[in-house]
Amino acid sequence: MAIEKSRSVLWLVLVAHALVVQAQSDTLRNVLMKDVVVTGTRNETDVRHLPMTISVVGRSQIEQSRQSSILPVLNTQVPGFFSTSRGVMGYGVSTGGSGQMSLRGIGGPAQAGLPTTGLLVLIDGHPQYMGLMGHPIADAYQSMMVEKVEVVRGPASMLYGSNAMGGVVNIVTRRMAEDGIKTDVDVSGGSYGSFKGEATNRVRKGRFSSTVTASYNRTDGHRDNMGFEQYGGYVKLGYDFSRQWKLWGDVNLTHFNATNPGSVDEPYIDNDQRITRGMASVAVENRYDRTSGALSFFVNWGDHWINDGYRPGDEPLDYRFNSNDLMLGISWYQSVQLFQGNRVTAGVDYFHFGDKAWNEYFDGTRDTQADKTQDEVAGYVDFRQDIVSWLTLDAGVRIDHHSQTGNEVVPQAGLAFRLPHDAEAKAMASKGFRNPTIREMYMFPPQNPDLEPESLWSYELSYTQRLIGGRLTYSANLFYINGENLIMRLPNPNGSGMLNQNSGPIENWGAEAAVDWTLNHMWSVTANYSWLHMENPVLASPRHKLYGGVNFGLGRWNASTGVQYVKGLYTDIETDTQEDFVLWDLSVSFRATDWLTFYARGENLLASRYEVMAGYPMPRATFMGGAHFSF
Repeated sequence: MAIEKSRSVLWLVLVAHALVVQAQSDTLRNVLMKDVVVTGTRNETDVRHLPMTISVVGRSQIEQSRQSSILPVLNTQVPGFFSTSRGVMGYGVSTGGSGQMSLRGIGGPAQAGLPTTGLLVLIDGHPQYMGLMGHPIADAYQSMMVEKVEVVRGPASMLYGSNAMGGVVNIVTRRMAEDGIKTDVDVSGGSYGSFKGEATNRVRKGRFSSTVTASYNRTDGHRDNMGFEQYGGYVKLGYDFSRQWKLWGDVNLTHFNATNPGSVDEPYIDNDQRITRGMASVAVENRYDRTSGALSFFVNWGDHWINDGYRPGDEPLDYRFNSNDLMLGISWYQSVQLFQGNRVTAGVDYFHFGDKAWNEYFDGTRDTQADKTQDEVAGYVDFRQDIVSWLTLDAGVRIDHHSQTGNEVVPQAGLAFRLPHDAEAKAMASKGFRNPTIREMYMFPPQNPDLEPESLWSYELSYTQRLIGGRLTYSANLFYINGENLIMRLPNPNGSGMLNQNSGPIENWGAEAAVDWTLNHMWSVTANYSWLHMENPVLASPRHKLYGGVNFGLGRWNASTGVQYVKGLYTDIETDTQEDFVLWDLSVSFRATDWLTFYARGENLLASRYEVMAGYPMPRATFMGGAHFSF
């Protein structure tokens, strides 16, 4: 019955896709056949030879969105992906934090108050989750630093280990390709006292290259006590020793101040956060005709100060939560072509993560919540072979050892068929897993040090074709996910209260489809749709998500509009509360000179009333306008 329903939905989408519209000629290509991606194999590979489903969001699409964060762009452009939000700007952390992400119902929280731990965010291949809490911080992923985003829609634990259970969002940072100097400045303001300012400078001179960015964003918020302020900066330096060898390093730093007003029924007073997150990495890469690889070192750190606030009528807290966070790692891989049509990639990863958390009281005393570090080491081999000119086999295995939970074997295998008429079909089976976090095992009731890893198996069939000389691309896929040991808060079987336990089953299936069509030099359209069935529903994973729009460009003018429809979004599992809503966005820009462009953007122009998080109503129609300087 499920498969028949999936087929019916797919046929309806494929028939209707030409009526649904958006974007621009170089917008997201869902598994675009000529895209070269790095996330699926760690080395640059033609996506036609890979069995997994990968979506790519390019720089031009990110710029046109005028969003300071990449998450709203992924929400509209990647089938099966969804992230939560609570206002016009800023996600925050802890109680009332948003920015939870999920792919095909995996990654997002199963229960309210739990963070994203099953979907891995990378920056240039380096994991970004917190050492203690084990989740990414959405406010750290600013659009200004991004060249493109590659999203693996399905388990990628064979290559990337824990937390890649549901998929991977790999942020590929910007770089200068040709000699010269390029500077961009973007300034805008709008509803609720919102302001966004960004500046980027890129330099390439001979073998040296650099990218430097800085940003400042703020808003008063559409509710009282919902202010947000953020400072960000990114620096990347590179040097090419030769055509085969290069060295690069980067630093990413963001600091934000956020206030959580609480839900409308249970408001908070003084629920404030001051968060600093940083990342630094250095890598040496080699690239020859028959082999390529890299050795890289990275370190992520964080400093968190949180006032958990109090309810009206209660007494203010006499302490503040503090934590220091550390994650460092070393990664090596080398890919070798042993003979024609063959590619073998072998690699080793080592991660060390953890640090300290404490409540600091006004009298100067401390109550330690955690002082813990853990280690993870893994080796993997991925084998890819062209069986014939139209068929590629890919198979790999990872042996992962965690200092707390022990060993995990992670296999995957798939086939990629290159068919006539610029078409391709793929079949993929892969295992995903996630180790329990230090937070789940040792911090805060209901902690449980005996937790085991979560795991699942995912099976997928997909089809893609390009028509009309590549101006029309469409794709469709079916998937089935089955897993166990999902960590949930349940009544303690050996005592009173609650306890984190490996008790949650996972069984999801669904279908996704996408289309991009460049009609002519002025008009282009795109649409994508995802349908998800969850036997055990989780938050932040809508049953239906449809997006479409159109882009028009003529001379100095450009206009784009998009409509997103979301149905069956769970905001509260216990009360079976679901949200359905339609959002309409519109942006217009005018290039006054070669170096100056004015633009305006409106969001939720239908003024829809809706919530993505229970008790946090989203703003009605909002507007931003500004100018972009390029020289």
